[in-house]
Parts: sequence; structure tokens; C-alpha cells
Amino acid sequence: MAIENRKVTVTVNGQERSAEVEPRKLLVHYLRDDLGLTGTHIGCDTSQCGACTIMVNGAAVKSCTMLAVQADESELITVEGLGTIDHLHPMQQSFWEEHGLQCGYCTPGVMMAMIGLLQENPNPSEEEIREGMEGVICRCTGYQFIVSAVQKAAKIMAEAAAKDGEAVAASQLVGEGTHRG
Repeated sequence: MAIENRKVTVTVNGQERSAEVEPRKLLVHYLRDDLGLTGTHIGCDTSQCGACTIMVNGAAVKSCTMLAVQADESELITVEGLGTIDHLHPMQQSFWEEHGLQCGYCTPGVMMAMIGLLQENPNPSEEEIREGMEGVICRCTGYQFIVSAVQKAAKIMAEAAAKDGEAVAASQLVGEGTHRG
């Protein structure tokens, strides 16, 4: 018996996308294989490493734990939607300036998870950042530079909010540099 494909429509990085997918296809495979968004990495296939973390309706989610059909009608933001080369997201800028990466494989997932953390806690302590990273694994670093990068991103985002005269959630900054189309 053949499995019938289902139509999935999502808004990814500000752009509506539709495709027919197998009901058992993981969201991470839909993003990478069907949409060509390869910044979302597959690191473990067991939901342990967090390399596949994206934002789903404003929440950080490991995309290997969700089926593409479950994301139907959702708004997704991947690392490709954070910023552009000319206008980096504060998290990207901070990772660059604070050397928050080594090989870079985990970096997209770490950044997305930390954006999720800053949505919940815009001014986390070092301990709270380390607690927030419990769902992501970096095999290259000792995490200190990642913590420094997240602290710097939080500061940049707080300064942007103060400059605008209102509280700006981390989620409002996601996709700022994304080309809408």
C-alpha cells in the first residue's frame, strides 16, 4: 500500500512555500531536501545534539523531532532567515566577534536555540545561558566563547530595544535581514 503525500504550506523566512510531502517526512529533511535550506544541520538523528534547531511559530524547536505535516500553516525561521551578509542578526554578529564557533557545524542550531532563550529571558546570567544550552552539543568548544557571544547579543538587543524606546522581543529581531518575497 502506497503512502499518500500531503500538501504542506509553511512560511519560511518570510516566504510562503508549499510542497507535497510524505506524512512521515521529518521537518529537518523537508527544509534541507525539499526547500534547499541546508543551514539546518542533522547531527545525531536522535534529537540529542540540537544542530537542527529552528524557530517554529516563535519557539525554538529541534526540527528532527517534528514531522513536516505538523508544521503545516506554521511560520518557520531557519538560520538563513536571521540576517544577510550586509546586515547580520545580533546573534550572528556576536558569534563572529566573540569567536563563538570553531568548526561551525553546531553553530546554526546553537544560535537558534539561544535566540529562543533570549525570547524567554532577555538578560540571562552565564549560568542561565549554560542551562539554556543543555539541549545543544558543541564538540569543539569549551562553550565559554559561545556564552560570551550570547551575552554580547543580549546586550546589543537590549540596546536596540532601549534605542527604539520599547521592549523588543528577540523574536522581533529574527528575520530582520531576510529578503521577503
